[in-house]
Amino acid sequence: MATAHPFRLVRNPRHGTPGVVVLPEGGWRRARDAITAWPGYAPTPLVPLPDLAAALGLAALHYKDEAGRFGLGSFKALGGAHAVARLLSAELARQGIARAATPQDLESGRHAAATAGITVTCATDGNHGRSVAWGARRFGARCVIFVHPGVTAGRRDAMAALGAEIREVPGNYDDSVRAAEAAAREHGWHVVSDTSWPGYTEVPRDVMQGYRLMAEEALDALPAPPTHAFVQGGVGGVAAAVSVALRARAKGARLIVAEPDRAACLLGSAEAGTPTAVTGDLDTLMAGLACGEPSLLAWQELERAAFAFMAVPDLAVPPAMRLLARREPPVVAGESAVAGLVALILAAQDGEARTTLGLGPESRVLLFGTEGATDPALYARLVGEAGVDSAEPFPILTRSS
Repeated sequence: MATAHPFRLVRNPRHGTPGVVVLPEGGWRRARDAITAWPGYAPTPLVPLPDLAAALGLAALHYKDEAGRFGLGSFKALGGAHAVARLLSAELARQGIARAATPQDLESGRHAAATAGITVTCATDGNHGRSVAWGARRFGARCVIFVHPGVTAGRRDAMAALGAEIREVPGNYDDSVRAAEAAAREHGWHVVSDTSWPGYTEVPRDVMQGYRLMAEEALDALPAPPTHAFVQGGVGGVAAAVSVALRARAKGARLIVAEPDRAACLLGSAEAGTPTAVTGDLDTLMAGLACGEPSLLAWQELERAAFAFMAVPDLAVPPAMRLLARREPPVVAGESAVAGLVALILAAQDGEARTTLGLGPESRVLLFGTEGATDPALYARLVGEAGVDSAEPFPILTRSS
């Protein structure tokens, strides 16, 4: 059976093989205890989608809605800010100022004179940088964010409003990662990246430990463990964090990683059997997933724990956003939030893909809506300026022969 949009599906040949421990349980417990103690913390909603589940021939479908996370609009709030707090605490200890400063100590301003002299930096497509900027402002550090030309004005403005200095560099996301690293070496700054590479893993590990809280909340709220989870790719950090939680609490659940077809570095790595970069401008509507190089830590988890990888087209994204916006109450999902939903719908409509993934009437599927309208102007254009009711129907639910 053909679908309305082309996609690629690669079953992971190394699924189930032994591997290294990427996210130790001690680090996860520290992240959980720290983040759940932050002012304003509350689990984000888990939204049931029974009508869509029935249309796709599934037993159940749930969507973890991260649009309201700490007022920042995405799950990234869990990772970057936690890593900033951990880094500042370690730096204060190294300087002999405070042996074990807590986030509460930092937020109180007790060490403001010292933290004001510390600069954190990162590259971003928007959401991670916003979390790092938010953490830097909360905990008293200076922040410099590197962006590439494709990062929208709305997302830049949101980071600047949190006190970050924004610097544009030519190229794509991976070029901005290298620019941030080079500037940090030159100026003695501290990189708080959500991607990792040889020799740089501990801060990204803290970021990923924060992300795991999203998955744990979802598993706590589900009426029964999922049989499948579809999650966005990018550099792989959030997918790996979800994978660790699933292996601990939902034995046998199949993890499917969804990426833009123009930036499918994880799918390419699965095909090659080794971390593989995708080059070019990585020009995809799913801006938060426009990443060409896998994270080392994430790949160490996903190369043996992901069941399959899917690459999906940009054309399917606005209809998926509109599908959620038309619900009552509406679900506001940004461009990158619907990659997993798109992958599920396309796979569920394709007989071969459905069989490969084991999707059927007993399947309970978990989706992660990783962002809301993090660029409100772009969101309004994509769901329809005159309102979602006037927009075209959802074409990827229409099967074609």
